[in-house]
This record gives sequence, structure tokens and C-alpha cells, in this order.
Amino acid sequence: MIDISNFDHIGIRISDRAKSVAFYELIGFELVADGGYEAGHPLVMLHPSGININLLGPATAKPGENILMDEKPKYPGITHFAVKVKDAAKTEAFVIKNGIPITGRRDFGGTKTIFIRDPDRNVFELIGPGPSAATLIVKHVDGLNSK
Repeated sequence: MIDISNFDHIGIRISDRAKSVAFYELIGFELVADGGYEAGHPLVMLHPSGININLLGPATAKPGENILMDEKPKYPGITHFAVKVKDAAKTEAFVIKNGIPITGRRDFGGTKTIFIRDPDRNVFELIGPGPSAATLIVKHVDGLNSK
């Protein structure tokens, strides 16, 4: 086993620097460094929660599309990232007020979740207060298996 302490960062390939930086700034990230975006190196963005994302670019194929989620063939790879939010209702109100389309919803065992997408259609899941997604899924599967 590797002794992992936590995630360090998430890398996201983007096609339009200005649109993506504006989107991630709107949801609370701050651009703290440009490691060489035009050469394919990261724009480092930090959130007050401690989450670090690296926006990598520029994308050279299918800008503004997400082949992992939007195309019929199911390619391997990371399909989305999910974060816990402190207040599901306030988060949803913020998303709506700022014109960010909600592309999916789920109420899973009382935990409300919405899905949004960045300008390249990368999926960002916002999970409300409650048990972790892993705990909810285990409980759901255990319920199915006990029938």
C-alpha cells in the first residue's frame, strides 16, 4: 500500500484560457500562477477550501467538448470531479443566479447533488451536506444485495 495523505491537485485540459479562468474564478478559485499555459503547462488555481486545480492547455482537438461524457463510445478516463458544499440550497441559488446551467440533479439518501459543466463541458459535481458519496453508494448496494 502507498501511504497517501490527500489529493494534491486535479489537472483539467481546457481550450479557452479566458473563459475557463473566468468560470473557475466565479466559483471561488484564484489564479495564482501561470506555469506556461501556451506550452501546455498549468495555470494553477487555488480555492479557499485548499482544492488546487491545474488548467492545462491549450486543447488542440474538439475544443468545448467532453469526449468522456458526451460521446457514445465510453472512453477510459476521469469523467468528473466532485466536491462537498456546505449548503446545497445556497450553492444551487448561486449557480442559477450566475447563469451556470445545471446539467443534472440527484437526491441520494437525502444528500442533494447538482452537476454543472465548465466551458469545455468538464463535469463538476457539487454534493450537499451529508454522508460521503462512497457511504451512500455502499448503503445503496448493501440494500440491493439484502433483497
